Amino acid sequence: MAKIIGFECSKCGEKRAPQPAPTICPKDGGPLYVRYDLAEVRRVAARDSVRDGPNSMWRYAAVLPDAEPVTLGEGLTPLLPSRKYPNLFIKDDGLNPTGSFKARGMSAAITMLRHYGLKKLAAPSAGNAGGALAAYAAAAGLDAYVFMPADVPLANRLEVEASGAHLTLVDGLISDCGRMVAQRKDKEGWFDVSTLKEPFRVEGKKTMGYEVAEQMEWSLPDAIIYPTGGGVGLIGMWKAFREMEELGWIERGRRPKMICVQSDGCAPIPKALHEGKAASEIWPDAHTLAAGLRVPKAYGDFIILDIVRESSGTAVAVSDDEIMAGVKEMASTEGVFACPEGGAALAAYQHLTQSGFLQSSEQVVLFNTGSGYKYLDVFAKYWGVEGFSPPHRLPASRNLGGIIGPY
Repeated sequence: MAKIIGFECSKCGEKRAPQPAPTICPKDGGPLYVRYDLAEVRRVAARDSVRDGPNSMWRYAAVLPDAEPVTLGEGLTPLLPSRKYPNLFIKDDGLNPTGSFKARGMSAAITMLRHYGLKKLAAPSAGNAGGALAAYAAAAGLDAYVFMPADVPLANRLEVEASGAHLTLVDGLISDCGRMVAQRKDKEGWFDVSTLKEPFRVEGKKTMGYEVAEQMEWSLPDAIIYPTGGGVGLIGMWKAFREMEELGWIERGRRPKMICVQSDGCAPIPKALHEGKAASEIWPDAHTLAAGLRVPKAYGDFIILDIVRESSGTAVAVSDDEIMAGVKEMASTEGVFACPEGGAALAAYQHLTQSGFLQSSEQVVLFNTGSGYKYLDVFAKYWGVEGFSPPHRLPASRNLGGIIGPY
């Protein structure tokens, strides 16, 4: 595994010495990147040696922090060639433990937080991150405190409670949940595992980039389509491409166009990109059936926009009807029962090929970030499935006293 030589601020670029349990840059609040001695990694770890590693994301241990992993077998998900669209590949991260790509980030983060001796972790979540935090905290023997909007898909709530985490349901959005964590963490002694408030979830998510490269025989596609809420996966993959270039594992100058997908009911990144802004504005009245895309303002929005621009990519907003049509098409033509966010990615691909931004001859990887089985109540309500009547509002949590209004 790689020895951490320091941390670098994504905003001001200041380099900081290694320290236990890092959070954000104290100067400007910028998210921190983990930095390794990649010259040493290149000297001791050959690219093909990853094939001798485990069938999980920890096969890339040479570029992950040096600590005993907390693992449930996350990563190494299939890259499936589309049966309908030539040169399109579906990276099905719904096959991860806890049913989503969030398992990757939480495996890496909780590995390091346990290594640093922390005991109590907290995070806001639009759904899947909370479930992953609860599961990996349980595996590590740590306490987890999860704050979710009250209308999250039922599976997200149930997996948190089943894992023994402390759940608070909030009558609001993930931004309201985040404020509650920030206001209570010092008093309660929680370490904040929110998106980009610590550097290790990026390390787990970057393994998506390593996997795509390995599965494509150490080359990269022309474009990657990624459903984007907080954007940690997009940021992580871009970091992975930079590292692989420095290691000599991939050819320099051949990175893909990075395409951010959001819902037209919550599209701060496409709006900021097309208005030429460096950061997004808070999206008013955020609403969409794709819970993971209902993020009114991502903490790392400026990083996401930089990556999209640097890669000559773009950002697309699609409607909920298009999202649900994408879910049905992916299931009926590809055999992949995708989450709404995966359906959004397929809808974006269709938009971009129709507009000519992408050509059918270009190799494109589309990410399905979660399993459709975690959204049965959402699909049943939208498709009008008879005999299924989910509650308009979930009953009170048994852990922390029920639904709490905006705080």
